[in-house]
Amino acid sequence: MKTADFIVIGGGIAGLSAAARLASHGKVLVCEAEQAAGYHSSGRSATYYHFGIGNNAVRAMTSYSRAFFETPPEGFCDQPLCRPTPALFIAREDMVDSLNALEAEMRRFTDTISRATEADMRAMIPVLKVGDGAVVAGVIDHGGRRLDADGLLQGFAKQVKVQGGEVLTDHSVAALTRLNGVWEVTTQRGEKLGAPIVINAAGAWADKIGALAGAKPLGLQPKRRTVILIDPPEGIDIANWPFVKTAVDDFYMIPESGRLLASPVDEIESEPTDAQPEDYDLALAAWKVEEYTTLTVPRIGHRWAGLRSFVADRVPTAGFAPDVEGFFWLAGQGGYGLQTAPAMADIVASLITGTPWPHQLEALGLTHNQVAPERLF
Repeated sequence: MKTADFIVIGGGIAGLSAAARLASHGKVLVCEAEQAAGYHSSGRSATYYHFGIGNNAVRAMTSYSRAFFETPPEGFCDQPLCRPTPALFIAREDMVDSLNALEAEMRRFTDTISRATEADMRAMIPVLKVGDGAVVAGVIDHGGRRLDADGLLQGFAKQVKVQGGEVLTDHSVAALTRLNGVWEVTTQRGEKLGAPIVINAAGAWADKIGALAGAKPLGLQPKRRTVILIDPPEGIDIANWPFVKTAVDDFYMIPESGRLLASPVDEIESEPTDAQPEDYDLALAAWKVEEYTTLTVPRIGHRWAGLRSFVADRVPTAGFAPDVEGFFWLAGQGGYGLQTAPAMADIVASLITGTPWPHQLEALGLTHNQVAPERLF
């Protein structure tokens, strides 16, 4: 049996970032079911950092994580992890109250917010439909950042390895048993791994892993989101266009590798699976592009879907299971796993090693009770 101090189940951004932080406290083994880390949600994200999603707990984690993205540890990566990309939040007449509320919440966590005039919005995105019957108000977050998802995943994996840990791909977990204070993790291939603490960072599959350990489920609900890539109008430079999103969850768009990435911000309940886009959702995404802009979508260049998993209050969960010894939940990151990963990793390290709760998170209003699994039972 291969042994360690910690076994992390799940090699997405949550599992790898937590493993990287724990690796300085003991040997870590990461078990990833797929042949590459970040295959599911982490690799299918819009990879954007902003304060326009989630609630105040999520915004506190987002604010805390910014320093890591802008100044990562020495040797973490060879290129910047983020680049400035403003966010423009827009509203039709029926969304103005939601936009005002969103602006007020964002201002609690960042001072980079300003109102946008119709002229501002036209200058930022010339194809945006602005005026009567269309977009009538906007808010700009000048502190938005585009994140390098692959750079983050590879950087955290490297941190695990240089500190003596291992990232084991193609290691799907088949069974979990505990004997004399040690977890025995059996993989689908029959391999045995052992550690006193197991961290369940299995994404959409976290409740299924919890069931193997005999833990009460969190009530995790995976939700499918669809994304399309379309070609921009010929002769128009989109490189400096912002991330644009409606004040309510109806539409977002951002430049991506010379194309435009767009989504209807859908949340379709799903079983844990390798999510694939469906025809209706693809058509809806294309229609939303045409509803909010003057663009037409004669063809979709590329398409994909991913799962975003939530618990009831939509706050990521971190903490030891109250009913199973040595079993730690790290689940429910929703659509904010990338932008909150540094904060969640520090939370995990604090709770597992007994070190003080990060004082910056406390100053931002986030306490352990807000992320503890007990709140969900």
